Amino acid sequence: MSVLEIQDLRVDFPSRKSTFTAVDGVNLTLEAGKILGVVGESGAGKSTVGNAVIGLLQEPGFIASGEVRLHGQTINTLSEADKRKLRGRKIGMIFQDPLTSLDPLQTIESQLVETIVTHLPLSSREAQKRAVELLDSVGIPDPEARIKQYPHQFSGGMRQRVVIALALCAEPELVIADEPTTALDVSIQAQILELMKKLCTERNVAMLVITHDMGVIAEITDHVAVMYHGKLVEYGETAQVLGAPTHEYTKSLISAVPRPDIRVERFPSVNYIEASEKPTRNIDISTHWLGQSRDYAKISGPLLKVNDLQMKFETKGSIFASRREYFHAVKKVSFDIQEGETFGLVGESGSGKSTIARLITGLYTASGGSIMFGDTELTSLKNPRQVLAMRRQMQMIFQDPFSSLNARMRVRDIVAEPIKFHKLASSGSEVRQIVSDLLDHVGLGTAAGEKFPHEFSGGQRQRISIARALATRPRFLICDEPTSALDVSIQAQILNLLKDLQQELGLTMLFISHDLAVIRQMCTRVGVMRHGELCEVSQCEALFDAPQHEYTKDLLSLMPSMDLLSRADL
Repeated sequence: MSVLEIQDLRVDFPSRKSTFTAVDGVNLTLEAGKILGVVGESGAGKSTVGNAVIGLLQEPGFIASGEVRLHGQTINTLSEADKRKLRGRKIGMIFQDPLTSLDPLQTIESQLVETIVTHLPLSSREAQKRAVELLDSVGIPDPEARIKQYPHQFSGGMRQRVVIALALCAEPELVIADEPTTALDVSIQAQILELMKKLCTERNVAMLVITHDMGVIAEITDHVAVMYHGKLVEYGETAQVLGAPTHEYTKSLISAVPRPDIRVERFPSVNYIEASEKPTRNIDISTHWLGQSRDYAKISGPLLKVNDLQMKFETKGSIFASRREYFHAVKKVSFDIQEGETFGLVGESGSGKSTIARLITGLYTASGGSIMFGDTELTSLKNPRQVLAMRRQMQMIFQDPFSSLNARMRVRDIVAEPIKFHKLASSGSEVRQIVSDLLDHVGLGTAAGEKFPHEFSGGQRQRISIARALATRPRFLICDEPTSALDVSIQAQILNLLKDLQQELGLTMLFISHDLAVIRQMCTRVGVMRHGELCEVSQCEALFDAPQHEYTKDLLSLMPSMDLLSRADL
């Protein structure tokens, strides 16, 4: 008998004007010890399916029709009290963001023990012993000591291991993992995926993995379900669906995955939905404001040169300098970026990549070393006018477009703000025209200016961030994990947009990512970071074909296998 059966599931979200159907007629089955992957773009209905199974649909959503059965018992019609008994005991949940799914005010021990005591007939002492064993089983080093700590004292990968331990506390028969590896670097992702496979094999747990990462699907799932606009468009064994897809949408989705094996000039788009995209005006850059002379001084040599850059953060303060303790985030890093090239920085979380970006832009003050931008030494700049002139020439696109946009401002005002601040337009009407053209050029359309950031999807918000970054007509663009939380189709659109803008405007870019496949497609040269140090700098193709440093070799070996993905006839 199957552990989980979903039959003709339909989930509706009613509103004052209409009813939105998020899931429409989905049928799935999952057996013990097997992993079923549900894949699709943002808004496809993947997470809604998982929430419907565990009974955590966000109001006003409800199951309009169909059945969810656990070991043959219909569970979607149970009372709320009975559903609470199932959660944790019969069905475990691994959420996307481990930091927000753990209570920051409670130790790991108190959270694990509370869950164990609630669902199992164990005393507090027995529950504490089991909690330590669980942490040990998911690979937390020194579990007896770490269990006394708080969530913020763990890295992202370690927090995700804690969440997995929490999901397994009461020995559930089914575990739902909602985007369990999003924003994790390749080494931590490999560890988490290996752990998930091991748990299913050793504990005979059925696992429903919800993700937009085709690499994760290819790596660990036995079966895969492809969703599009709430409907199930393809379903079967992973090797069959990914190796020989039959539906056009599945083919397009696979074709949009960045290739780790060879470099391509352009990312294929998801052609199945292109007809629904809103056309925007094409702008002739040669005559447009964006392409006009920016009066930047010509330079000889690299546009950016970093020499022996250092950054340390104080971890223990004292009035006595000798007693202060520091964490060295960046340790004597040196590299240069030629004008017009894209230089990539890759490495694990905590390796110092984003810290370097913030040092270059002046968000952090370096502890040592120098940063030359053209002929100007940035670390010694004191004159406010010179600082503003440099900041106008370099802009940054942050990892999370929602938190980097002011939620209380309309998009037109967000994009206009840097234009007004740097006095780049002579009148209000010129500012409005520039903003309109920028929104058109990044594929949003002029009408988007009247909306607020929360009215847009993740990919659209990242386009707003790009438009704002272009508003100062920068010479140098820093992209800090710009696509880490986006699905493959939206990622392809954003990366193609960045490539087009670089060619049109002659931009120089620093591209920071933990996604090695994206780095290969976007960058001319690559620097590999580890523990604040630069291990290796190489031409992109040379690094992927013949890495020199052992750490680089390890990183490349940990990339999710994409052998199942068929790109023939796509």
